Amino acid sequence: MTDKLSLPLDVRLMNLSASLLFTGCAALVLVAGVWWLLRHPGLAMARIVVQGDLVHNNAVTLRANVVPHLVGNFFTLDLHAARAAFEQVPWVRRAQLRRAYPGSLLVQLQEHEALAYWGPESGSALVNRQGEVFEANLGDIEQEGLPHLLGPAGSAPEVLRMHGLLQSAFAALELDLRVLELTGRGGWRATLGDAAVVELGGGTQQEVLQRAQRFVRTLAPVATKYGRRVQALEFADLRHAGGYALRLRGVSTVGAQGASAQRQSIPGAGSAGRNARPTRQHATDRGRD
Repeated sequence: MTDKLSLPLDVRLMNLSASLLFTGCAALVLVAGVWWLLRHPGLAMARIVVQGDLVHNNAVTLRANVVPHLVGNFFTLDLHAARAAFEQVPWVRRAQLRRAYPGSLLVQLQEHEALAYWGPESGSALVNRQGEVFEANLGDIEQEGLPHLLGPAGSAPEVLRMHGLLQSAFAALELDLRVLELTGRGGWRATLGDAAVVELGGGTQQEVLQRAQRFVRTLAPVATKYGRRVQALEFADLRHAGGYALRLRGVSTVGAQGASAQRQSIPGAGSAGRNARPTRQHATDRGRD
């Protein structure tokens, strides 16, 4: 067996250089080909198909708000960034995106469904069906008579649930619950459709609801005793143990007859009726939680 002759060093270096040069050229050609392919007009995102029940958005608004933020073609488009761009559009709650060959982007949108205003009247915040707070142009709201909810940050779901319960209770009086506030100290304050204020107090959801239901059951007999209807209600304080105090329009405690009326109990009104008083002195109670 004969030993193979060793190649001279310069030959080996030349072969190595040639191999490296060939590999580098092949890599450059491959990169250039991929670059050309990705930028080829045939791979551009030719159309965007939007699906979903859209009320506040259309092709014009989406094109103006989203298309400038979409960078790349069918393969290079960042779907996470594109989804974020869609979800920044007013009224859009959630967006789901996927590619559809050739050259299409399928977008499934879900819009917010506003159920109430949220926060200060000067703001533009709303609450959707899921209890989420979102910002929108209030001029786009088509529903009339949305209630107004207020409360500490993060309390919107709780306030929305309580509004639904109390609205059902006050419906028996044919009075809309226009404003519901959860105060910083945990008390509930309701403003009815005729601007009557009802201090509901604090406690568990069930406790507050029971006080409201007892008030609804007994208000009509109390108002009737003084020749008034429930629509004459101006203010009620349900935070008293075993009863409540109220103020009715057109009823005064001035004079002997009014003073006597304060002291007598209301037949059939239950425990609430014994403390019901048509007096203006309870106006100062509004500051209590």
